[in-house]
Amino acid sequence: MSNKFVGAHCSASGGVYNAVANAQKIGAKAFALFTKNQRQWVAKDLDSETIDKFKRALDDSGILPKHVLPHDSYLINLGHPEADKLEKSREAFVDELQRCEQLGLDRLNFHPGSHLKLISEDECLSIISESINMALDKTSGVKAVIENTAGQGSNLGYTFEQLAQIIDKVEDKSRVGICIDTCHMFVAGYDIRTREAYDKTWDDFGKIVGFNYLMGMHINDSKPPLGSKKDRHHSIGEGEIGLDAFRFLMNDERMNDIPLVLETIDESIWKQEIELLYSFEN
Repeated sequence: MSNKFVGAHCSASGGVYNAVANAQKIGAKAFALFTKNQRQWVAKDLDSETIDKFKRALDDSGILPKHVLPHDSYLINLGHPEADKLEKSREAFVDELQRCEQLGLDRLNFHPGSHLKLISEDECLSIISESINMALDKTSGVKAVIENTAGQGSNLGYTFEQLAQIIDKVEDKSRVGICIDTCHMFVAGYDIRTREAYDKTWDDFGKIVGFNYLMGMHINDSKPPLGSKKDRHHSIGEGEIGLDAFRFLMNDERMNDIPLVLETIDESIWKQEIELLYSFEN
């Protein structure tokens, strides 16, 4: 029996419950979804019928709530340097956490935030921590799971140190976590292609952040090279990372029992990619 829970970011078009069916179609044991349109600020509230349908579908699928990794709206910037826009982002983030709570899900994945070249990195990281604290105070039962970024533009959270700095100022450490995206990790300069590089990168993660915070992963190959800080995903084995890193990962017990979610570029082969990843287990 595998201790790995691999899936993909599935469409919730037509209703959040459809993401469950879409996950089942590709043989997923985990999945990600948006609980509202990710490119709009406001969405209508989840009604009780939708919530019931989602919970029933999830229950029937055998996929556990802890193996579902919802993603928040791309518009949210919890480190925004401008007060009114920061406020808007914070309100939207609370709404996203509440939606997860309603659906019976225990984690929400988000990109930390960007300084937009208007404030210092340290100041922005502090604002992000404060945003998380405020949101956790207003909600319960859902963990805020910070995704490492590619370091593109003014996005923060691309080094382990930055992730640790955010966590350091979060008051309730039991409700904060990390999602590591393999493509983002790689283009931010963390090599995982050889056994030696993989071990070093993850040992650093363990020392600087801590595996107790690892709550999910995005499993992506990378179009751009190591350290390029460009965020462009590729299909498994088709990019610059290559297959070995994913083979190491599938045999690494530190990644047991968390959602491992594909966001690779060709969804028509997700079923095959999931099978490929499981075939790597010794």
